[in-house]
Amino acid sequence: MPGSIRKSLGLLHRWAGLFIAVFLAISGITGAIISWDHELDEWLNPHLFESKAQGEFKPALELVRIVEAADPRVQVSFFPIQQEQGHNASLFVEPKVDPKTGQLIDVDYNQVFVDPVSGEIAAKRYWGKISLSSEDILPFLYKLHYSMHIPDFAGIDRWGYWFMGIIAIVWTIDCFVGFYLTLPARRTAGGMPAAASAAALRRTWWERWKPAWKIKRGASAYRLNLDLHRAFGLWLWIILFIVAFSSISMNMADLVVRPIISTFATLTPDPFDDRIPTDQTKPIAPGLTWEQAIEVANKDAQRRGWTEPAGGAFYGRLQGLYGVTFYHPGEEHGANGMIKMLFFDGRDGAAAGGRVPWEGTAADVFMQLQFPLHSGRIAGLPGRILISFIGLVVAMLSITGIVVWAKKRAARVSRRGAFEAGEPQPAE
Repeated sequence: MPGSIRKSLGLLHRWAGLFIAVFLAISGITGAIISWDHELDEWLNPHLFESKAQGEFKPALELVRIVEAADPRVQVSFFPIQQEQGHNASLFVEPKVDPKTGQLIDVDYNQVFVDPVSGEIAAKRYWGKISLSSEDILPFLYKLHYSMHIPDFAGIDRWGYWFMGIIAIVWTIDCFVGFYLTLPARRTAGGMPAAASAAALRRTWWERWKPAWKIKRGASAYRLNLDLHRAFGLWLWIILFIVAFSSISMNMADLVVRPIISTFATLTPDPFDDRIPTDQTKPIAPGLTWEQAIEVANKDAQRRGWTEPAGGAFYGRLQGLYGVTFYHPGEEHGANGMIKMLFFDGRDGAAAGGRVPWEGTAADVFMQLQFPLHSGRIAGLPGRILISFIGLVVAMLSITGIVVWAKKRAARVSRRGAFEAGEPQPAE
């Protein structure tokens, strides 16, 4: 490739890297932590998760009624149907619309922990709140990871998702640019015989590329930063690319990934991705009760031959959809990040599709795999350990990239100053 194009790609890598570096460093560190968010949250906050009462569980829908009766300002949006011995039930709530103002009622929590035996409300918190308290730190880091806590405005709550999606797009492109820049520039063989020339060029090209894969011992601080940046980027390139691309898939699935894939492959319609949500202040009231929605879901699951019980239920009031997930108690996060899920129209209970692992078209399975790949859960515990390591590597690559840029910039400024002062310049 001509030197001018290589130089242009070098500038692209520099400025793209500077644009995304800080955000990737934050996202990498938080990603390394939130690979273990549930375990760490329970360890830090046993008062939220540990049930004190012993005995028979109350029906899940009774817990829903207890929460809504305790605070008429809220309605339950998600609850677990199956309970775990020794664990509180974790329900999510949403504020109702104030009929006088037409606006959402201001409520300072969105998650409620209820003892499934006694029905006692153990605690409440606002999941995703900007706070470093022990109760809030893990949800805070989780939301920071994918949205940078960019606030909602103009009635849209997706700005943070979209911004980090843009960061992921730039990162994905830069993966290819950075890889190319590690390759040695091509040389011509001069007047050597054709056969010897080709062999010499191949040998020389590889020998010139090998240092990019290595970290030189005893090198200067600048060389160490450069070697760390190049070598880790090369050795882990495939995994870094997967993490980058899957970030786009999760943050901008409906805006970018699904529309592009649907142009050359068949994607089964997804109601939550394809339906245009209503305004937050005009939620769609369901025509079915929770009981009816779960009954419809159980019948559908039985018809499909599923053995997993209904594990959780939720209602998307901006789409007017009920969703029911199927898993055994304790497996709500999925051994491999993939859980069976069915959707039903909230008005009449009509089937609206679902997300069934490993079923559907090739494009459907591709989309299903994005979260399991991004989180490492597709490979179980080893995958989660790997993703934690990759998160730290992403942060390291961002920091070393900034250091390399700063060193080069300082050198350029120094040369420019010497040139302006009339000092002799070293030969190139």
